[in-house]
Amino acid sequence: MTHAPMAAVWDELGGDPALLPGVSTVARAGALEAALPVRELARACVGACALAAAELGARRAGLARSPRVSVDDGAVATAFVSERHLRIDGRAPVGFAPLSRFWRTADGWVRTHANYPHHRSRLLDALGAADDASAEDVASLLAGRSAREVEETVYSAGGLAVALRTPQEWAAHEQGLALARRPLIEWDGPAGGSGARPRVLSPLPAGAPLLPAAGVRVLDLTRVIAGPVATRTLALLGADVLRVDGPLLPEDPDAHADTGFGKRSTVLDLTADRRAFDELLASADVVVTGYRPGALDRFGLSPEALAERDPGLVVAQVSAWGTYGPWGGRRGFDSLVQVATGIAVTEGSPGRPGALPAQALDHGTGYLLAAAVLRALTERAESGRGRVVRLALARTAMWLTTGIERQKAPDATSYLSKGGPGATPDPSKAEPGAAPTTSPRTAPDPSAGRPGGAPTPSAGQPGGAPDLSARQPGSVPTPSAGQPGGVPDPSAGEPYDRADAWLSERAGPLGRLGHALPPVSFAGGPTDWSRPPGRWGTDPARWA
Repeated sequence: MTHAPMAAVWDELGGDPALLPGVSTVARAGALEAALPVRELARACVGACALAAAELGARRAGLARSPRVSVDDGAVATAFVSERHLRIDGRAPVGFAPLSRFWRTADGWVRTHANYPHHRSRLLDALGAADDASAEDVASLLAGRSAREVEETVYSAGGLAVALRTPQEWAAHEQGLALARRPLIEWDGPAGGSGARPRVLSPLPAGAPLLPAAGVRVLDLTRVIAGPVATRTLALLGADVLRVDGPLLPEDPDAHADTGFGKRSTVLDLTADRRAFDELLASADVVVTGYRPGALDRFGLSPEALAERDPGLVVAQVSAWGTYGPWGGRRGFDSLVQVATGIAVTEGSPGRPGALPAQALDHGTGYLLAAAVLRALTERAESGRGRVVRLALARTAMWLTTGIERQKAPDATSYLSKGGPGATPDPSKAEPGAAPTTSPRTAPDPSAGRPGGAPTPSAGQPGGAPDLSARQPGSVPTPSAGQPGGVPDPSAGEPYDRADAWLSERAGPLGRLGHALPPVSFAGGPTDWSRPPGRWGTDPARWA
């Protein structure tokens, strides 16, 4: 059986197809079970990232061939819900804010995101609610309004709310049409201009762990999950990753802890501290941005401006909806993209919206972004020129819904359905205005799990997977059987009934941390991060 999604992604990354036979997969029934082929997406994203790392590592170490890559469904499934496995001195992460959830409206459903104080304030202002409004107050306000009207009103006020749409409605939406015309991974460059700074990455020493990104300086301008997962992965592979945040935007300490492994974190005001920032930028190899498209333009930090400033720079941008179309400038999160693109209907039904078993759009896009950076670094070693690469959660969602065929796996009971992290919540604990939870695919209890968390789907519920045999415009081409990138029979490997094998503990500045191990694996490569996360914003603004 071929691993067609991985081969398709590797092609979009510009990788040599001759390397694909070096990838093997341990398939485990019960991993990331859903109506949609989430397991296949996750394998492909992690596998392509590991293959890109092995390719760069072989080049820098002078190896005759790339190290073999192994993709284990257990490691991948555990990492894709890493935020649920995080423990700090035994404490589980803080979950959804009370106003981040599904709500019934007069004509359907809307989902809001209000985990950050400024988003909560804008949501309440848009709805005409008091600052101390309860979930019951908001439910009452929304019950008499149209979902689409709420969406536009809240977004106009700078908040986040998305009306539930079917896959067909999203396919006909202007933003859906714009996404369908774009590839999964968008490349620009090599960058223009003639001021490329010479960059030579030193050979990797023999006998040491193979760290493909050793010596690479990564300026991390990202928040929440997708971007930080990408930079966390680059840190695993040896990069010097410095995350830079502004002093005024609040950060979720648990989200920072989950995605901060291997990195350092500093705070700079891009106006008052511009000289310090420019000094960092002048010697960076990679800049990764994850803010709303256009948000950094006024500081001269758009991808185009960065590439023009330094044509040898690798610039990677991730956004929710893409940088184009009517929603190109909107904020967004994984959970909201699922609602807009029809995923919530597929994983539930129009009357009972559901969610994926993981924030797979975030995590998958994060590993793809890291893979693209690694491939750009490999190409730069030949050309001396950087690249600009862009990914969007909504485009990853299109790939999931229309571009991947499910691979048959043996029946098994999912670990998540047995009460592990992300298990189906108790319907009796649903809050007012939340979606009914009689189906395991329906909306999760907002008080459980991390933002975007979701119950585990089970077979036999409404809203089963759509017919994926009909390809829509813009989907990633799927190689036919017999092409490179094969995997063994999915019956190989033990079922995914416990995550323990892919969890670890370590002490650090934040306390005793329990965490998911990295899923990116290749022969001779790292098996864990070199350092635990530190406290947010406490590192000096300089390279290591």
